Amino acid sequence: MVRRMESAARELEGFTYRAEPSSAGDSRTLLLLHGTGGDENDLIPLGHTLAPTAALLSPRGRVLEQGAPRFFRRLAEGVFDLDDLRRRTGELATFVANAAIEHELDPSRIIAVGFSNGANIAASVLLSHPSVLRGAVLFRAMVPFEPAEVARTNARVLLSEGRSDPLVSRATAERLAEILRDAGASVTLEWQPAGHQLTQGDVESGRRWLDREAI
Repeated sequence: MVRRMESAARELEGFTYRAEPSSAGDSRTLLLLHGTGGDENDLIPLGHTLAPTAALLSPRGRVLEQGAPRFFRRLAEGVFDLDDLRRRTGELATFVANAAIEHELDPSRIIAVGFSNGANIAASVLLSHPSVLRGAVLFRAMVPFEPAEVARTNARVLLSEGRSDPLVSRATAERLAEILRDAGASVTLEWQPAGHQLTQGDVESGRRWLDREAI
């Protein structure tokens, strides 16, 4: 089993984050993006499970909603503050670029792993800053915005959605897949027998996809 030292929280570009190095010559980095109420620690175990030898980069969202960290503001459930989303997406893209320099990460092999709010901002990065991400594993993602102009990407994306998710409808998930494909992404859409929560089936699906795609 691969063992790695757990890092202390750091600060960069206004983000509190954790970073862990790769091992066994793996040049991939998983950008771990938590859901509402999470922090930089939440998805570290998931990152270890999905890609045990990849580097990990795990920032905490900078927006607070009643004390709960998020990556961007919303006006109501499923209704996003698009101006704030645009700004926060740019801030995250800048953070990733500078963290790659700081930690000597390969900027061409950064793969987002996001859950819920984290998945939504990862989708926003794919659509508005396509050079930042090589791929993405998105759990319970929604459409972040409808792009007026589609920025081209060659990213590979896994969308893992819940059949009984009360927050993300089937139509919403399929629309996100369509938008990403229109942008040039290779998209796999998988359905889990679950609601909005992350399940073991999601984890197994994500790990299989990463192994298969060999991004």
